[in-house]
Amino acid sequence: MFQQIPDIKMMLLPVAVFLFCNAAGVMLSKVCFKKLIRLSAAFSGVYQEVILRSLKGMPAILGVLLGSYTAVMIIDLSAQWLHFLEKVAVVIGILAVSAIAARFLAGVVRIYDGKIEGFPSASILAHIAEAAIYTIGCLIALQNLGFSITPILTALGVGGLAVALALQDTLSNLFSGLHILLSKHLRVGDYIKLSSGEEGNVIDISWRNTTIQGLANTVIIVPNQKIASSIVTNYFMPDKEISVLVSAGVSYDSDLEKVERITIGVAREVLQNIEGGMPDFAPLVRFHTFGESSINFDVVLRVKEFVNQYQVKHEFIKRLHLRYRQEGIDIPFPIRTVHIKEN
Repeated sequence: MFQQIPDIKMMLLPVAVFLFCNAAGVMLSKVCFKKLIRLSAAFSGVYQEVILRSLKGMPAILGVLLGSYTAVMIIDLSAQWLHFLEKVAVVIGILAVSAIAARFLAGVVRIYDGKIEGFPSASILAHIAEAAIYTIGCLIALQNLGFSITPILTALGVGGLAVALALQDTLSNLFSGLHILLSKHLRVGDYIKLSSGEEGNVIDISWRNTTIQGLANTVIIVPNQKIASSIVTNYFMPDKEISVLVSAGVSYDSDLEKVERITIGVAREVLQNIEGGMPDFAPLVRFHTFGESSINFDVVLRVKEFVNQYQVKHEFIKRLHLRYRQEGIDIPFPIRTVHIKEN
């Protein structure tokens, strides 16, 4: 029993050196991390946030790796143990670097969402970027541990077929989402209307669903497959400006030249003074129907984007009604004249 005491004392020194080196490594990493934060301040605030998010929790891991490596170099260990610990350190380092790279790449993708013309914007791209980096990191780590990745890739190929059959709906939504992004017919921020009636601004395209925010501040979640197979009206393409038609009618006794002149004047006033109207657009009046009780026409207005039409039409109808009353222009009620033939 007393003969084991010297052995315990002999182990205390390596353990103490190991713990001390790890503590020193963590402290050194945190000091370097603070220096890196100061250097990242030279970038814009958005990039600084991405860098900080990428390195979150990493100083402690890198400090432990540095401390462990230093301790192993100091402590007298057998070649077998040195080789094993070296392998473990390399694998942890690869996974740590993969995590940093995946976070950073996903953050950069989110920064450029919709900011670069032609750059598809959606969280699905960030998720795909992260998954790709993590997959590559894991394969490199397995290769360093001595595993051959060729059989793994073969097994993944065979197993992938079975998974694809079991997850047909999920994969269909995934590839539909990628098709939506790459076709560039639909972008985050666009105002769309589906053939099934749902409409609103696209706020995200994920790996499974497209999220739409309706005008009533509701959230509509539509599977990507439904979007890809639906008839979609995009009110933001080729540009956001849209024409708005307002139908009206005047009595048969009206002077149509005067009606056209007054209507265009009111329309021009509304477009110049109401937010959302296109002040440089020349409004149009087009008579098109001899109705049962009125001569009907359409007024063509133009607004900056889809949602502006409601306020512009609201103000135009109010002001046009008031102006017609002032000018004595009659907007007739629906009437029907019945002729009775006597025997």
